[in-house]
Amino acid sequence: MKQAFFITGTDTGVGKTYIACKLIQQYVAQDYKVIGMKPVAAGCELVDGEWVNDDVLQLEAVSNVKAPRVLTNPYSFNEPIAPHIAAELAGKSIEIAVIKQAFDALSELADIVIVEGAGGFLVPLNETDSMADLANQLNIPIILVVGMKLGCINHALLTAEAINARSVNLAGWVANPIEPKMQYYNNNVATIAKKLHLVKQFNL
Repeated sequence: MKQAFFITGTDTGVGKTYIACKLIQQYVAQDYKVIGMKPVAAGCELVDGEWVNDDVLQLEAVSNVKAPRVLTNPYSFNEPIAPHIAAELAGKSIEIAVIKQAFDALSELADIVIVEGAGGFLVPLNETDSMADLANQLNIPIILVVGMKLGCINHALLTAEAINARSVNLAGWVANPIEPKMQYYNNNVATIAKKLHLVKQFNL
C-alpha cells in the first residue's frame, strides 16, 4: 500500500499537527510504515544546539520511519510568521520542486506519508506559488481540519470551495474543537457536514 494525505486547515492554529499526528498513529497501529512531513515550518526553538520547529518534532515522534530532516522539513525558518515573508527575510526562496523531490524520496521509504501544510490553504510560499499550488503538485488527497469556533462554517466552506476549484481531491474533513465553550457546537458540525455532504468526516 502506498498512500499519502495533505493536511490543510481553515486557518493557522486549528490543530493540523494534532490531527496529522493522530492519523500517523492510527496507521502505525495497523503496522504500516508511516512518516510525517512538514514541507515548510516557520517558528523554531533551539533544541540541542539546533533550531527546529515543534510541529516537526511532534511529527517525528509519532512516525515509525526515520529520514533526514532535510527531507521531512525542507524549509524551516526561525520567525513564526507567514512562510513567504520568513523566507524573504532569510534571503531564501521556497521552491515547490525541492519539496516535491523530498516528498518522492519519503514515498520510497514509507507506505504512507502524511504531509502537513502551513497556515491555511492559500498561504503564499513565494511570489507566484501558494500552499494550494504545492498540494496540486503533490497530487494527493486533502484532509481539511476545521477549527471549531465562531465563524468556522464560513471558513470551512470557503476553504472547501478553494480546494474544489483546483485539480485536487478533498477526501475528508475533521471538526477540531479548539474553542471549548463554543455554543451550539453540534449544530455547527451538522451544518458543515450537510454542506460538505460528499466529503467524508474523519473522527480521529
